[in-house]
Amino acid sequence: MIIYASRTGNVRYIVQKLGLPAKDLADVDKIDAPYLLFTYTDGLGSVPPIVDQFMTANYNQCKGIIVSGNRNFGHAFFGRAGDLLATKYGIPLIEKLELRGTPFNYETIKNYYYSIWKEV
Repeated sequence: MIIYASRTGNVRYIVQKLGLPAKDLADVDKIDAPYLLFTYTDGLGSVPPIVDQFMTANYNQCKGIIVSGNRNFGHAFFGRAGDLLATKYGIPLIEKLELRGTPFNYETIKNYYYSIWKEV
């Protein structure tokens, strides 16, 4: 399962392209099953508040983080929400995508997804 947050539609677009089971974070309060978190980066490298609240309550089931960002904000801020979450919770950062990403990004995500669910 992928749990995602999308503000501009880029993350939602990618999740749809992946074709994997997914739920919008806005529709999930608590999750008791393993999942990958897919988020965007807010402002200048911040974790979106809705994502921060969700992770505080649900980080223990998260098996990896994927983040979308924009390189126009500079290297230090690109996908920084993913860096912050990975560090805070000790969860692997799987992929940083610029805006809607590339087919290579999508394959990386799918490969990680399938490797995790073989273990679960």
